[in-house]
Amino acid sequence: MKLVNIDYIPGQKIIEALGIVKGQVVQSKNIGRDFMAGMKTIVGGEITSYTDMISMARKLATKRMVDEALALGADAVINVRYGSSSVMNGAAEIIVYGTAVKLEEL
Repeated sequence: MKLVNIDYIPGQKIIEALGIVKGQVVQSKNIGRDFMAGMKTIVGGEITSYTDMISMARKLATKRMVDEALALGADAVINVRYGSSSVMNGAAEIIVYGTAVKLEEL
């Protein structure tokens, strides 16, 4: 499955737009991570446990979007965009969306 954040696939023709597909994950924080993150804010620097958590959530959201595109018979998803937001204290949402398309070689 090709995923791009542009509105075309170089060297291929879009023959059908199948619709918008998306994947989302709401991920909560871990008390142990929160404690260590709090300690890290004192000295500064990257909070790697949160970076890893968000990276895993982004991968899961992307997989869910790809699964939805495959169910439609798509060859690619174009105009892929990611977003995130805090949905409640201690939880964040990651969303990814794009347009599922069928392709033809040029």
